[in-house]
Amino acid sequence: MEDLNSFQVIDMHLHCGCQNVPWTWEGVRARLRAAGIRGAGLIPPVEDIYDRYDPNFIDTPAWQATRRRAHRYLLDLADPEIEIFPYFFVWNDFAWEELGEEYAAIKWHRHADEPVYHYDDPRCREFLAVVRRRRLPILLEETLANTLFFMENLLPPEVPLIIPHLGALNGGYRALAQAGVWALPMVYADTSLASPGEIEDYLSRYGSERLFFGSDYPFGDPASQLARLRRLGLPPGVERGILGDNFRRLLAGRTS
Repeated sequence: MEDLNSFQVIDMHLHCGCQNVPWTWEGVRARLRAAGIRGAGLIPPVEDIYDRYDPNFIDTPAWQATRRRAHRYLLDLADPEIEIFPYFFVWNDFAWEELGEEYAAIKWHRHADEPVYHYDDPRCREFLAVVRRRRLPILLEETLANTLFFMENLLPPEVPLIIPHLGALNGGYRALAQAGVWALPMVYADTSLASPGEIEDYLSRYGSERLFFGSDYPFGDPASQLARLRRLGLPPGVERGILGDNFRRLLAGRTS
């Protein structure tokens, strides 16, 4: 089996922030180093983006400032050993003016019992126009109905769409398979918290080129998630792709 130290393993799905949760970079970094992971896709915590426990949440200037601080926290990180890939977590202000070139990808997230995105707001399409020009990947976690709506009505065809957890929180792996989502060439997935059986089924049906390794820290432990993936005994080239090369190749398609 290939030595993981021979290339950079990337965990492309981690939450990191220090305002409303204690998920500081120092804590994340220690776990990554212990696991031998040298690349980190960092996402601001939901708790720093909106009040997920209030379904009637109304955005305010104070929350917008909290979001800016959450993003700045990630952008200001510099590490001599771990390469950082910061995500921009979009909310209903659709602040495309703040979407600088430093960002590697977009996080688009809500659960069924949480406040809704205003998909009919003209600024939503303005935001997606900027994403399209930059060809930034979108990591989308939404309900099944909204995932399909987003893909059919809003997602620019050139924009890669990553569905986390192999779809566990987007309606389920099987439901997305039945809808034909996984077969679409611009749809990718990550392995965070996905079952080994679903990972193996995905690989047998759709190949390995559009699958990425993620842990969803702090909900998943990077070392444990990495060990679980390695226990599948995948061919070295397939494993290497999932553990970093596929994500690296996807980000190479971005434009400034």
